[in-house]
Amino acid sequence: MKQWHALSATAQDALVAASAFLFGAVLYLSGLYPMTSRSGDPSLGSRFGVLAVLCAASLLRRRVPLAALLAGLVPLGIDLALGATVPVWIVYSDLIYASVLYGTRAVSRWVAIGCAALSSVLAVAVFTLTGDWRVLVLAVAAAATFVGTPIWWGLSVRTHKEIAEAERARAQAMALVAELDRRAAIADERKTMARDLHDVIAGHLSAIAIQSEAALGVLTRRDPDPAITGILGSIRANSVSALQEMRTMIGLLRRDDGAEDEPAAPRTLAQLPMLVDAARSAGTSVRVADSLDGAQLPSAVDQAAYRIIQEALTNAMKHAPGQRVDIAVRADPATLDVTVRNPARAVTVSSEPADSAATHRGLTNMRERAAALGGSFTAGPDAGDWTVHARLPLGPPEPSAGEARGYREMPEPSAGEARA
Repeated sequence: MKQWHALSATAQDALVAASAFLFGAVLYLSGLYPMTSRSGDPSLGSRFGVLAVLCAASLLRRRVPLAALLAGLVPLGIDLALGATVPVWIVYSDLIYASVLYGTRAVSRWVAIGCAALSSVLAVAVFTLTGDWRVLVLAVAAAATFVGTPIWWGLSVRTHKEIAEAERARAQAMALVAELDRRAAIADERKTMARDLHDVIAGHLSAIAIQSEAALGVLTRRDPDPAITGILGSIRANSVSALQEMRTMIGLLRRDDGAEDEPAAPRTLAQLPMLVDAARSAGTSVRVADSLDGAQLPSAVDQAAYRIIQEALTNAMKHAPGQRVDIAVRADPATLDVTVRNPARAVTVSSEPADSAATHRGLTNMRERAAALGGSFTAGPDAGDWTVHARLPLGPPEPSAGEARGYREMPEPSAGEARA
């Protein structure tokens, strides 16, 4: 069936015509072709010629079914004059079927009406000429078989096809409506998130920036302490930078035009110097070892590396204030290695309850960023230092055995990780 549908309309019509001619030839050669008995039966050559002309008209049965039906009337009339034969009427019944099925709705209706009227006229004419009711019964049976059956079959198939097309169009319309509803729900949710971000987080960041600016103004009119001034400057710079990122996120959430371009690019390793300068302004000594040499990193890896360094640096400034922080970024053809080290303080490890929900949220976020890219993440004490190390693949991640079964096995954070 699939191979039949794969053929073109011309190839299908040619195959139908050839099959009809072969079937008719078998009936002619076997002598099983007469529908009426009459003396002086013409030669088989005449019969084959009439059948060939009718089969040639069948080559147009799908592309121009009405023209094929009208052209078939000529060999059909010749066959009636010579004596009706089964092969010719079978082929012509197929032309009736094709005109009802493949023609327009008006053509299908008028073909059915015309064939029914013509069959009735022929039946009445036969009865009038013969006066034998048995001949009338045979004529009616022949009309029902070779005219009524193809019309009924063609109308049934056409109705089923129209119903299927209507259901298909209805399904497409419902899918379109569902997609529009989904987009509307997403747009509404995005606007709600943007409004919440603006009302809650952006408001607090604006307040921090304004208050730190006011504090700096007060200090500049007095004898300023360089350390306090640096800390306040760092607070203001970080709050302004975070406010800019928040406004970018709000702008992205509010957009519903489907455009792919972003009003501002997300933070990547190219902005790492700004992050380091902010930490140094707060009194933290930061050393950076960067071996990227301008390497082009995938966008997702670049952003994840920046966020991991930002989170690790924030933890270091929180739990080991004033201590040095070493940041190392190294790329090879397959992976990107990010390492953040700072002296560990025993008091900071247990300064918060280990079972607090916010205890290792930072480490969890970093681990999830690395895992989402198919990388690895470790954090813990190492030779007197607290070391955060992430290895991010630069290519598509390979699924592990656990992921192939539909889940990812995540290691539980150690007790030392509880400090983040």
